[in-house]
Amino acid sequence: MTTLAAPLDSDELKRRIVEFARGASTEVSTRDEDLVPALVKSLPAGTTVYVAHTPRATLDDVVSVALRVESAGFRASPHIVARRIENERVLRAALRRLRDGGIEQLLLVAGDRDPPAGPFSGTLKILDTGATVEAGFERLGVARHPEGHRAVGPTALWSALGRKQAFALRTGTKLHVVTQFGFDPRAVCAWERRFGEHGLDLPVHVGIAGPAPLPRLIRFAMQCGVGASMQSLMRNVSAMSRVARLATGPDEMLVGLMRESAAGGATRVVASHFYAFGGAVETARWLRDVIDGAFELDPETDRFVMKA
Repeated sequence: MTTLAAPLDSDELKRRIVEFARGASTEVSTRDEDLVPALVKSLPAGTTVYVAHTPRATLDDVVSVALRVESAGFRASPHIVARRIENERVLRAALRRLRDGGIEQLLLVAGDRDPPAGPFSGTLKILDTGATVEAGFERLGVARHPEGHRAVGPTALWSALGRKQAFALRTGTKLHVVTQFGFDPRAVCAWERRFGEHGLDLPVHVGIAGPAPLPRLIRFAMQCGVGASMQSLMRNVSAMSRVARLATGPDEMLVGLMRESAAGGATRVVASHFYAFGGAVETARWLRDVIDGAFELDPETDRFVMKA
C-alpha cells in the first residue's frame, strides 16, 4: 500500500525553496561580458554561471567570456555546441584554453546547425574523441528536453543518455543533466522518474525560465521548441487565457517542483538552472532575493510576494 506524503505547509515549502535556490546556476551570453561586475554584486561567489553559445557568437567568444566569468569568482560552465565546431583541432584548442584558465566544467549541447560546421553531429561524437578527458575536465553537463525534442525521438534520446552515462562511469567523469526550461513541473518530475526504467542514475538540474515578460517567454519557448502544451496554446489565440494554468513564472515553477518532489519521494532533481533570456542582471537579482529568503508565499496563487 502506498502512503501519500503530507502536503507541505508554507514554512516548510519556503524553507525547501530557499535551500534549493542556494544551489542554483544561471547564465550569460557572449554579449553580457560587461555585465559581469553587476553579477558579482548580486550572486554569491562560486555560483555556476553558464556561458551560452548564441548563433552569432564564435567559440572564441564563448571561451573569452567564460574566462572572464571564472576570473570574477564564479564557476564558469561554457557551452560546447557540437554542430558549431569546425574540427577536432579547434575543439582541443578551446578546451585547452578553458582548462588553463581554471575552468573545470562544460555543458555539452548538440545544437541545431544543419548541416554541422564539422564532424560533430552530436555530443557523443565529442565524447568519443576523448578530448574532454585528455584536457582534464572531470565535470560535464549534458542538455535534455523533458517535454520532447522536435528533431529526435524519445527512444534515441534515452539511448544517447545511457551511452553518456556509460562514458562517465568508464572515465570517472561526473556527469549531470541540465534540462531545457519548461512550464509544467509535473511533466518534469514525471520525466525524471523514468530514469530508473532506462537504467539511468544521473543528477538533474531543472531548467527554469527566469523572470521575464510573458511575450518574451512565449517567443523563446517557440524558438526552443518547448513542449507540446505550450505550442498548442500558441496555435490558438483563443486559448491564451489558459496560459495562466502553466507555471510561467519562476516562483510558480519552484513551488510546483518542491510540491511534486515532496509528493513523489526520492528524486534525482538536485538543482535548478535559471535561463535569463537577455536579462542576466535581473535574473541574478531575483535569484539572490530568493536565496536570501526575501519573499513570502501567496497561498492563493503560488507566487512570491517579494519584500521591499
